[in-house]
Amino acid sequence: MNIQRFLAPTSREALAKARMAFGEGTLILSNRPTATGVEVLATAEDALTELDQPQAAAAKPDTVSKPMAAASKPLKSASPSSQAQVEEDAEQLAMSTLSFQDYVRERMLRRRHDSLKVIPQETAAPAASRLHEGLDAARTEAPAIVKSTPAPSAPKAAVQPAQMPKGIVDELQAMKELIEERFNTLAWLGQAKQNPIQSNLMLKLIRAGYSPALARAMLEKLPDSLEAAESVRWVTDVLERNLKTDAGASTLPEEGGIYALVGATGVGKTTTTAKLAGLCARLHGPASVGLITLDTYRIGAHEQLRTYGRMLGVVAHLAHDQAALQDLLNLLSNKKMILIDTSGVAPRDPRKRELLDVLDLPGVNRLLVLNAGGQGETLDEVVSSFRSTGVQQAVLSKIDEAVKLGPALDAAIRHQLVLRGVTTGQRVPEDWESADASKLVRLSMRTPIKSAFDAQESDLGFIFSQPAGPSQGSLHA
Repeated sequence: MNIQRFLAPTSREALAKARMAFGEGTLILSNRPTATGVEVLATAEDALTELDQPQAAAAKPDTVSKPMAAASKPLKSASPSSQAQVEEDAEQLAMSTLSFQDYVRERMLRRRHDSLKVIPQETAAPAASRLHEGLDAARTEAPAIVKSTPAPSAPKAAVQPAQMPKGIVDELQAMKELIEERFNTLAWLGQAKQNPIQSNLMLKLIRAGYSPALARAMLEKLPDSLEAAESVRWVTDVLERNLKTDAGASTLPEEGGIYALVGATGVGKTTTTAKLAGLCARLHGPASVGLITLDTYRIGAHEQLRTYGRMLGVVAHLAHDQAALQDLLNLLSNKKMILIDTSGVAPRDPRKRELLDVLDLPGVNRLLVLNAGGQGETLDEVVSSFRSTGVQQAVLSKIDEAVKLGPALDAAIRHQLVLRGVTTGQRVPEDWESADASKLVRLSMRTPIKSAFDAQESDLGFIFSQPAGPSQGSLHA
């Protein structure tokens, strides 16, 4: 068995030397401080397979009983050959930890029991007795030989993970993945510190509210030849290219159609419905708009939409179920635009499924309304919960109330949403704008007011200590 000691000022340097010697399959047997630094005892995982070679057991059937029987006798009365065998075994045990010795003794005992199965019972009993005596003597000798060696339990689990309980194997696998991820993170952060432009851009994106997953995906493609100002423009251009809008196409009031506004509670669906109805009435007249509400849960919801309708000269209708909605759609089929206001439901609300089932009619398009000031995790859950087949269309509401636009734009980019417009206030229909990717990205990259939630450069290690989650779509840099 090839076991080596490595000395270094720190544990990290000693572990690095061990990995250079044995590669990825390095098994650390012990790790203890010394007067000059740290001593690491290591070997290769492949070397442990020597213990499982059946050829070695067949070639030396008495290698277990002989040294153990010799060890049970006083050392002064042992024969030279037996004493040499004991010293050889003791030297081998001295190169391992106490837990590793336990493993060796268990393997020897198990192999001996397997060989005794083919021996008659009357002859097997004395042999087993001698084996136990030898093992008891070995337990007496071995601690005195290696009492200066630490006894971690990791080598025992690493040697034979298949025989360990499934829970322990899963924990070891999770620990391995965590160590690999941490090393990758440290390597990435070390590279970022060597490149101050990349580090500053990372900090700027995190402070603006963009997710670490999107920020890292962009900066990994950042050209090394760019200066600071050019790097900022490059990041801004990448965000603009990946933020999809209806720029260059017809706006919602110009295009017309049937749209059901869906989303969480309090995001401004009713007000947004009134703004779209007002814009369509300006372009095509009040007779071109049809208003329907499905909101039967919120008190005064129907009255609010009827009030907006009277201001615009449009009648607002109420539908209680899918059949009533279908009848109203048939009645208003000659309208340029039909807008359906729905009740706000949380992503995990059981009523959400009922609402989406009511809207499952031919020609009805879903228009997701997102609060521009929402948290990134909340926006992610809302988008995933209300996802529809085909192109996912969305409207960003309450731009004027958002401290940071980064989370909303980040969710729109990662989920490949098409922004059809933004709302900037409560006025109907004045506070409505077309979605301009360049304007939104520049607005999100403005340095916000300093707060307790702003990340510092020293916090990047904690931010990137966890692996990035799955990201929908692809980033075009």
